[in-house]
Amino acid sequence: MNELLKRVWIGMGATLVASLGAVVLPDHIQIADDGRIHLGAPAPIPSPSAPAPTPESTSPPLTREAVDEVIRTAVSAAGLDAEQGRPAIAAGGNMNRTSWVAVREKAAAQSEMDAICADLERQGWTLNPNGDRPNASRSYKRGGWYLLVSTRGTSQAPSPTSGLTDSQTYLTLTGLQLNLADIPLPEITVRIG
Repeated sequence: MNELLKRVWIGMGATLVASLGAVVLPDHIQIADDGRIHLGAPAPIPSPSAPAPTPESTSPPLTREAVDEVIRTAVSAAGLDAEQGRPAIAAGGNMNRTSWVAVREKAAAQSEMDAICADLERQGWTLNPNGDRPNASRSYKRGGWYLLVSTRGTSQAPSPTSGLTDSQTYLTLTGLQLNLADIPLPEITVRIG
């Protein structure tokens, strides 16, 4: 019995790690419908009926200042004042991360998020749909950066420290620079179950 429980816990742990990895590194971890986990980035086999994926721009890597300007432009395109939000990461701080957050009314936040996403696509950012929830978050990539646009509120009653009322939510843009090419992963297939 103990051996069975041990195998169940190991299987559940492996599934959790693989699922989290598939969301964080969608280009390097895929989970097939039959439960197989593929690590590494195998060469995709194009389907004759599927449209060819849009390749990511081969432009030089973006700087944090350039990504901050992209965020300001997208926020302005949504009709918002970028200065009314606040950066969650100081300008002189970590050069591989950036963020902008504002408290918005829930009724308007979805259309504002849609407008921001439309402007990011206009600016040449590529939609990275793995793990996205179209009505809550979308992620984009370009020039070595990943940019997450999301609306999120609180599931609990508002507190004096949350800064949110029942009708409000946070609208956030979070940028993270990753160079996944520096992380060589062999192609491995694992069968769980």
